[in-house]
Amino acid sequence: MIQRIDHVGIAVASIDEAAQLYESLGLEVEGIEEVPSEGVRVAMIRCGESRIELLEATREDSPIARFLEQRGGGIHHICFATTDVRTDQKSLRTQGVQLLRPEPTRGAGGCWVQFIHPRSAGGVLVELAEKDPC
Repeated sequence: MIQRIDHVGIAVASIDEAAQLYESLGLEVEGIEEVPSEGVRVAMIRCGESRIELLEATREDSPIARFLEQRGGGIHHICFATTDVRTDQKSLRTQGVQLLRPEPTRGAGGCWVQFIHPRSAGGVLVELAEKDPC
């Protein structure tokens, strides 16, 4: 079940350069990690209950590199926190919603993630993310 907006993903050429703006607004980078399977380096910046996720490509063939090449920097996706990504994906498929992956994969922070194709979401890439129980 969807709980809240978890984060807004923003594709950037350089996390170090992009983070300067958010730091000038009084926000702090909570951490930076690499997700090798996606070819991306990720910085999370807390803003109230939500976060901003800066996405920097680490490989030329990564989805973020292609996004930057085609569109330049900017909003890449919106992510909703969910309690059960597998149940959500099953329900969405039943409703005819197109998902990007056959099954959820591991994303930043070790979350299970699934993406809704922009064709099924009014042109917006939507991510669903479930944190593993502690």
